[in-house]
Amino acid sequence: MLDRLTRTLNHHAQALQLRSERQQVLTNNIANADTPGYLARDFDFGDAMKQAMGTARRADGARLVSTDNRHFGGSVRGADGSQTLTTLKYRAPDQAAIDGNSVDIDRERANFADNALRYEASLRFINGNVKKILSAIRGE
Repeated sequence: MLDRLTRTLNHHAQALQLRSERQQVLTNNIANADTPGYLARDFDFGDAMKQAMGTARRADGARLVSTDNRHFGGSVRGADGSQTLTTLKYRAPDQAAIDGNSVDIDRERANFADNALRYEASLRFINGNVKKILSAIRGE
């Protein structure tokens, strides 16, 4: 029972961290919407979540497992030198811009709002689980 609870809370904690990282990436895209030559960046949240939870699989179906704490974790350093859980990719532009900028401000704003809602949903799931645990402990 405790293992199941721990897995659930860990899942949502990882989701919060990844949502926070994605929010920063989307913010950078929006901030650079008028920067000539800037290429929009993003990452696949589903793949990043699988990697964070240790369920990533290679193309040949083999599961990637870290058996030693000295193994590389698949994370990369962010632009500011901080540790991140994701590998950023360049987003393919829908329409080429004359200045080489690939940011679609409407898409970025929509992704930003969607990511913020999902971040809040993860927070609510965590709060709900904690309240259930406390209620069970108190015998309510």
